[in-house]
Amino acid sequence: MRHILFLFIIIFSAQSINAQQKATWIYYPGDFEIWLGNEMQNRRTERGTFFPPFWKMDSHYVLVEFSKKLDLAQPEEVQIYAEGRYNVKLDGKMISGYPTVVKIPAGKHSLNIKVHNQANVPAIYVKGKTVQSDNTWQVTFEDKEWIDESGKASDTSSGTMYLNASSWNFDSPENTPSKFKLTTEPMSAVKSEQKGNGTLIDFGKETFGFVKFHNLKGKGTLNIYYGESPEEALSTASCETLDRLPIDNSNAKDLTIEDSKAFRYVYIEKDNSLSYDSVSMLYEYLPLDYRGSFRCNDALLNQIWDISAYTMHLTSREFFIDGIKRDRWVWSGDAYQSYLMNYYLFFDSPSVTRTMLNLRGKDPVTSHINTIMDYTFYWFMGVYDYYQYTGDKTFIEQFYPRMQSLMQYCLSRTNSNGMMEGISGDWVFLDWADFKMSKTGEVSFEQLLFCRSLETMALCAKLVDNTEDSNKYTSLANDLKSKLFTAFWSGKENAFIHNRENGVQSEQVTPYTNMFAVLFGYLDQDKTNAVKNNVLLNPDALKITTPYMRFYELEALCLLGEQKHMLKEIRNYWGGMLNEGATSFWEKYNPNEKGAEHFAMYGRPFGKSLCHAWGASPIYLFGKYYLGVKPASPGYETYAIEPNLADLKWIEGKVPTQNGDIYVYCDTKQIKVKSDTGTGILTVKSKSKPTCKNTSINSKGGNTYEVEILKGKEYTITYKAL
Repeated sequence: MRHILFLFIIIFSAQSINAQQKATWIYYPGDFEIWLGNEMQNRRTERGTFFPPFWKMDSHYVLVEFSKKLDLAQPEEVQIYAEGRYNVKLDGKMISGYPTVVKIPAGKHSLNIKVHNQANVPAIYVKGKTVQSDNTWQVTFEDKEWIDESGKASDTSSGTMYLNASSWNFDSPENTPSKFKLTTEPMSAVKSEQKGNGTLIDFGKETFGFVKFHNLKGKGTLNIYYGESPEEALSTASCETLDRLPIDNSNAKDLTIEDSKAFRYVYIEKDNSLSYDSVSMLYEYLPLDYRGSFRCNDALLNQIWDISAYTMHLTSREFFIDGIKRDRWVWSGDAYQSYLMNYYLFFDSPSVTRTMLNLRGKDPVTSHINTIMDYTFYWFMGVYDYYQYTGDKTFIEQFYPRMQSLMQYCLSRTNSNGMMEGISGDWVFLDWADFKMSKTGEVSFEQLLFCRSLETMALCAKLVDNTEDSNKYTSLANDLKSKLFTAFWSGKENAFIHNRENGVQSEQVTPYTNMFAVLFGYLDQDKTNAVKNNVLLNPDALKITTPYMRFYELEALCLLGEQKHMLKEIRNYWGGMLNEGATSFWEKYNPNEKGAEHFAMYGRPFGKSLCHAWGASPIYLFGKYYLGVKPASPGYETYAIEPNLADLKWIEGKVPTQNGDIYVYCDTKQIKVKSDTGTGILTVKSKSKPTCKNTSINSKGGNTYEVEILKGKEYTITYKAL
């Protein structure tokens, strides 16, 4: 027994050393995300012209200090790499030059590395036998010579302290943050045909990457017109993106276009002196695993899930972006939906935090996120959702000060009623709608999101043990919530009205406030039924024509038990795009439009994005409301499973979590469940009491039963569907 124990100790010690040996590049929290966002979002062009974002763009801190307290049992040689000019201090004493190897004696020491880099993010990679750069290092953009032994600033008059360093996946000295690029792989075209004065190339489906010419030779101009449709590519005067390249190749050689673009079709016109053998592309993408899945007996719904997943992957790049053709920017409203879809497809937490940190930027706050009021509120909501799905409390603790300053900005702009109104510089967006709606005065939808954001602040303040803030934000949220009903609920319409100006209610009822009030649980049963019948299921109510807001509309209907109705809507709406030839889902779809009308938007014949992140929402809806899986406590420590067949015969799929997958199969007679994480409660609706060999079934009354699901066990429940 002693030999076995001794062997265990040796193995455990070796594993500990191996774990310690993993080093990674580290940097100031949020700085890489801001730098990378600046690099990416300034690549947009419109017909060959540089088109930068129109909101304030922050920059990384150019001078950063990294600090680590060491306690070494033995002397150690430590290798140091840095992105930028740097100095090294050991126990407060400067080491001459730019040392690449530092010898550290046994005992307790302080190691400080200060890096300056104007062009890229200051970053370090430190590698020793037990010392390595990781998230346990601390970092500051100020001079913190007075740091005490606890690692906290002994003088906090500046209001700042060291933070834990951030990292991603830059795990070798050569793999520096400044060299980050997405992955590429070759793809061939599926069809080529002569059209007019040029050649139309078809790559078979919506895609993104770099067009490549093989054995291009001659001198002249090469004109390349990109299109998500053949009509767009062939419209040399109106297509959204193009390249016009001077070529001077005396010898044939391959040419890969410098900038990546979105397209399915490429139309090429060239001077007669130019020739090439063929055209292919390098597909550019972020490597992500499709961990979530969904299948059922309806082939159309399976296709919709597949196209949704492809759409989501195309728009999951350096960050979660809106659409791949036109903007390629990070918009908070689009990103908020991408976070939710990600939790049911990839569960890639770094993509969520990268996007949130890029959107938040730096202090001081001088405008709403993306200049849009509602997009600021989506940012707050996204932070709390992230905590619910991942359980990552550290992220909240690190960035709570940025939440505080952003909320303080919002509170500084409230009117005398404590409500948000659009003022100079604000964009009140809501949705791209085919009906007219006022966006002035107190818009009820904005107050609803503001209230939810205040609730989020209260919850996050509690997580970081800030009782004063928690009480303050709770009080503000409760006060605003009560005002929502006195200011905007119409007894005549039995619904929330759209807005109020100068104390006068409008008469317009729009879907937005009403469906979000359902989602947030703000309504009692009578008001819930009123909204359901007067707005959500009312055939004469104003119609939503963007997948953006259809997402929330359908989720609200699911919460109200209308899964059958929702499937009908998904088949008609998303299936309608497929009938129009979609290979990814669009920014907007109006079934009443015909032909090339589907491509127009913003007053431009091809302004609409035919691959837009918010078109991928069936991923989330199928995972949460049909497979029925959702976290009940942060990080899926506990969770709920409530499968819903609606009008289907069977469903099957996986929902990813931070610590593994949850598998669900359901037909009218059996439910099968297996989970890699936490403790779940499976809710079963059955005509008679279900049976399961390896667990007990608890009756909750009303033909409802519950089964406890434990990690690592497989369950088969036999039941009779209602």
